Amino acid sequence: MAKELKMDDIDHKILDMLVENTRIPYTDIAKKLYISAGTVHIRVKKMEEIGIIKGSSLIVDWKKLGYTFTAYVGLLINNTSQIKFILERLKQIPNVTVAHVTSGRFNIYCKIRSRSTTHAKNIIFSIDEIDGVYRSESMISLEESISDKQRLMHSIFTDKNQSNF
Repeated sequence: MAKELKMDDIDHKILDMLVENTRIPYTDIAKKLYISAGTVHIRVKKMEEIGIIKGSSLIVDWKKLGYTFTAYVGLLINNTSQIKFILERLKQIPNVTVAHVTSGRFNIYCKIRSRSTTHAKNIIFSIDEIDGVYRSESMISLEESISDKQRLMHSIFTDKNQSNF
């Protein structure tokens, strides 16, 4: 039987602070919520045990590392039985930072980061060369306009129908 945790307002606030800053010390969370650091630790551990929290991540400013160009590449593949093979090949291209198996127009949808349009072209050509890729279609990202990790979480917390997590 899967573990279940009924989250209360304190859990929501802890999670909210961790989403905003994964490196915030438990003592800082505790001070803001007027609870002990031990309580924060226990609640975070419970959220980790049931899978609400899975690891943590950093936000990298790719532009400061010279990767100013972002593109999305939709892949049409010859046969869906080749999806696993193609995903394994995509994992070997470090500039492919995200890949989704999708329904609709494309079988796989990728996000790539590169230094320039020429660099992106070379990455896309290497993707096109993967055995089983029939065709690709690219879209250039002009800017990332919305990158919000908290809005959905807040709406889940306030949704009256979502009483259990």
